[in-house]
Amino acid sequence: MTLVMGIVNVTPDSFSDGGRYLDPDAAIAHGRELSAAGAGILDVGGESTRPGAAAVGAPEERSRILPVIEALAADGARISVDTSKPEVAAAALAAGAEIVNDVTALRDPAMAAVCAEARCGVVLMHMKGTPRTMQDDPTYADVVGEVRAFLAERLEAAAAAGVDRERIWVDPGIGFGKTVAHNLELIASLDRIADLGRPVVVGASRKNFIGAITGRPVDRRLGGSIAAAVVAAFAGAAVLRVHDVAATVEALRVADPILGRAEPVAAGAGP
Repeated sequence: MTLVMGIVNVTPDSFSDGGRYLDPDAAIAHGRELSAAGAGILDVGGESTRPGAAAVGAPEERSRILPVIEALAADGARISVDTSKPEVAAAALAAGAEIVNDVTALRDPAMAAVCAEARCGVVLMHMKGTPRTMQDDPTYADVVGEVRAFLAERLEAAAAAGVDRERIWVDPGIGFGKTVAHNLELIASLDRIADLGRPVVVGASRKNFIGAITGRPVDRRLGGSIAAAVVAAFAGAAVLRVHDVAATVEALRVADPILGRAEPVAAGAGP
């Protein structure tokens, strides 16, 4: 069964819902809605990683996310923390998070140490540059080969730092220092990422490449997001990081039986 990771942005400036869930009560309610809709993981973040986003200090990031993580973990939800700061990750893990989703792929040795000590799950993501610079003319000779090589190197580095290899997932970083063509090629070639032997996470939901193709604004990209999610599942993604959980779960109820990942469940009589 393809796992759906629901996005909970506790930020004022995320690209798709900036400010909507900055209030902790609103973020908690949103997380509960996503869990009820079928999200197997809630990915809670307190710093936007959209292109050009401003950096946030660790104290502010902690103050945004910890009340949300504590409440959702108390509900029994499986929580991932979307952060690249070791001190934020440590606090989130203490508050009930089980996974660290690091867009910098544990390049900070202190983050690797935190994850190794906690024996938590880890998502290693590829990003070219930083969120402030990543879309400044990204170029590759071979985008799939270069992303795969980076993830392979970070996988080995994480394992060498004491992170349990069986707890590591990899993410090609759709939209993080990639053009439209790069994103499409990566999704089409996920089998080359999956052959690293670790589950592949794909986060294409509502991203700019979908808007570039469809001409739709960020709040009207559901159709394109579902298409990217289902194709990614067919191509080898094990986890889909999405905003629109209910619609994605419904699409996967059809796609997963076709893929042989689940038995079909009939909702009612009919042809």
